Amino acid sequence: MSLSRPVAALALAAGAMLLIAPAAQAATATAEASSPWGPRYAPGQKAKAVGTLTATGEDHADLPTADSVKITGKVYDYAASSKVCGWAVFRITYRDGNQLPFKHRSVRDCTYRTAKKFAFTDHDVYQVELKVCAEGKRSRPSDVCLYAGTWKTLYLSK
Repeated sequence: MSLSRPVAALALAAGAMLLIAPAAQAATATAEASSPWGPRYAPGQKAKAVGTLTATGEDHADLPTADSVKITGKVYDYAASSKVCGWAVFRITYRDGNQLPFKHRSVRDCTYRTAKKFAFTDHDVYQVELKVCAEGKRSRPSDVCLYAGTWKTLYLSK
């Protein structure tokens, strides 16, 4: 029994599609979603932050998260006073088992009109939010910076 050429070609194409489909699915699962964010300003425009967020390997199983999120950017101090610094404060919500706790990461720049570059990566990320503040020289942002006002969402796994 022999197959006609069109039937043989169809069978060959179907076999090739079976080999290509898993590779396409794997590429989709590890695809990167990169997007610029900003500029975001502190009240009174005394500080500014701008950058890019890249999310890799989104998993939408039980709790949707990205395997890793890389945030790069710059923060600027626009306050003329040498006693005031610009802050970019990130609230990163991540997966820990079945819980979604958060942590803060902050970057401070106290050099008037000169940008401070930053980059960091976090894993199992559900959401990234940003707040830009301008306040006195401190080792960490004040409670007013952390808890007053609203956070701007940069990334939310869906």
